[in-house]
Amino acid sequence: MVVRSPAGTRFSRRCGTHRAIRAGARVLPGTHRLRCRIDLGYRPGRGVGIVTLPAPIRWRDGRLWLLDQRRLPDEMFYQEQHDARAVAHAIRDLNVRGAPAIGVAAAYAMAMAWRHGDDLETAADELRRARPTAVNLSWAVDRMQNAANQGRDLVEEAEAIHNEDRTMCEAIGRHGASLIKPRSSLLTHCNAGALAVSHLGTATAPMYVAHDAGVPFHVYVDETRPVLQGSRLTSWELSRAGIDHTLICDNAAAHLMAGGDVDLVIVGADRVTANGDTVNKIGTRALAIIAQYHGVPFYVACPSPTFDPTTATGTDVAIEERPAGEVTDGIPTVAGVKVRNPAFDVTPAELVTAYVTERGVLEDIGDA
Repeated sequence: MVVRSPAGTRFSRRCGTHRAIRAGARVLPGTHRLRCRIDLGYRPGRGVGIVTLPAPIRWRDGRLWLLDQRRLPDEMFYQEQHDARAVAHAIRDLNVRGAPAIGVAAAYAMAMAWRHGDDLETAADELRRARPTAVNLSWAVDRMQNAANQGRDLVEEAEAIHNEDRTMCEAIGRHGASLIKPRSSLLTHCNAGALAVSHLGTATAPMYVAHDAGVPFHVYVDETRPVLQGSRLTSWELSRAGIDHTLICDNAAAHLMAGGDVDLVIVGADRVTANGDTVNKIGTRALAIIAQYHGVPFYVACPSPTFDPTTATGTDVAIEERPAGEVTDGIPTVAGVKVRNPAFDVTPAELVTAYVTERGVLEDIGDA
């Protein structure tokens, strides 16, 4: 893999971590040189997360860099974001993705708008429109606006949101690790990993904690068409952490469950409505239906900000439609074919075994 931030990112060799320097890399327009330690992983036990789990968001001295996840796994590239409009564009184009991560990115975007003296209402509207399905985005923007109305420092508020997300993901990992039994097989969908949050992930956090504790297990990773977050991102993360896993086509899950190869399914969420319906990456609903048919437990891992008590059910959530090119580009197709590309679907609450949150493994949505 080419490791490149503008003109090369340095990874410290201290404490046994990896140093990779790509000198003289081309500086793209709108970017700046970034020299920093990528050292934001799970530390207890064997410390499997150091360097293996790069931070998708970096904030330093009032400057924001986002890891361009469209380039992974071939290239690690951080690009500086100069204002809220740039962050909204990065969210919309999937440079940064994952509900918690885009919430944190939006918080820093609001902080930059505040520091620059930009109109906060305009910045907030542009950020909310970037990806309306993920509730963490609007939650973070609303919280930043409330902080501004109360005269608080928005940089401190954004940093608090970032730190809270780290803490919640660690707690999700601790609670969810109890679900992973020795020599069990898990199946996960999309990327609800360290790249989608501030730290460890949601669906993957229990995996990292269990792996760190020496529990042997195996993970099946759905490739997750059409953007391939599973094959490009989740598999990349698990490989760097040394977790045993196998990549599968999305439509292979039923076959594996029928053969008894899957002990539990764990996914993330972009929104959980008041009745417990889960809005997540397209294909999640199908997995939940298949899992119920085969008697496989189906868990949703997410932090508190993903729960949306203001939306009654999943049918009330607007589902984002993505560009047709995500489905057809690079794939042999009939010229001019019509394409539907919904980014998310809704999994009914009755298909969810329990929700893995920072407060514990909860069967009752009222406890979240």
